[in-house]
Amino acid sequence: MTLRQIQEPDVARGAGRGAEAHGEVTVEQVELSAELAGGEGRAATAEVAEYALWLGDDALILAQQLGAWIARAPELEEDVALANIALDLLGHARSFLRYAGTYDDRTEDDLAYGRSEPEFRCAWLFEQPNGDFAQTIARQLAASVYLFALYTALQESSDETLAAIAAKAVKEVEYHRDHAVQWTLRLAGGTDESRRRMIRAVGDVWPYVGELFRDEPIIDRLEGVAVRPSTLQPAFDAVIAAVFAEAELAVPSGPMSSAGGRRGTHFPTLGYLLAELQVLAREHPGATW
Repeated sequence: MTLRQIQEPDVARGAGRGAEAHGEVTVEQVELSAELAGGEGRAATAEVAEYALWLGDDALILAQQLGAWIARAPELEEDVALANIALDLLGHARSFLRYAGTYDDRTEDDLAYGRSEPEFRCAWLFEQPNGDFAQTIARQLAASVYLFALYTALQESSDETLAAIAAKAVKEVEYHRDHAVQWTLRLAGGTDESRRRMIRAVGDVWPYVGELFRDEPIIDRLEGVAVRPSTLQPAFDAVIAAVFAEAELAVPSGPMSSAGGRRGTHFPTLGYLLAELQVLAREHPGATW
């Protein structure tokens, strides 16, 4: 795969996607019933709900991380871009968490705000700190390339709800991937300082990539429903190889972390992130305004 092949779909649609990529909507305007097309009235089984938590928690935590860049990004356009990406991810999280909650009658808010750290199922990659802008971009590159491959495959799920959510999400994640690719090239090919930071960021983030492709036991029980993580690695590796070749970056070859986010064991940063995410809902349970 070449970098040109990765970017060709965007060229075909026109380079200046801007607001069109996100539809300029707020969370309040999103009709979740539309995102769950084909799944209304169907409750998830225990195992499907657990898998939906994987997907929802990844998106929720990454959205929270990116939201912290608002008013802090290196340029105004990036404030808007990262906010829009975070909003897309929040929409994905709401859909997956709502579906997971149909198993035991919990709402998306119950799952986002009412669970403790060990009850979350996000992978460690999504829990990595923002660091400087280069580290956020390195994390975003790995996350978006992975999510694009995942949602592309998940559209074929025998579970109609998961397939419907993936079909919507993959269109948005394609933009997220392009955004991360462009910034990777820009930082790696910029000043000596930006290149130094990009190289360091890739080295810091890459030990947590391996967990994304680890086949947990639950996958064996969701044949045809879930995407087997290990099958996504060839597509991920091909895209990363093309991007890194263009950016003249080396793919890190060091050991991978023994991360256990899918089993409820998390990176130390998650506790602090959840404290900030959940504080208002916990301080004022049931409040509306």
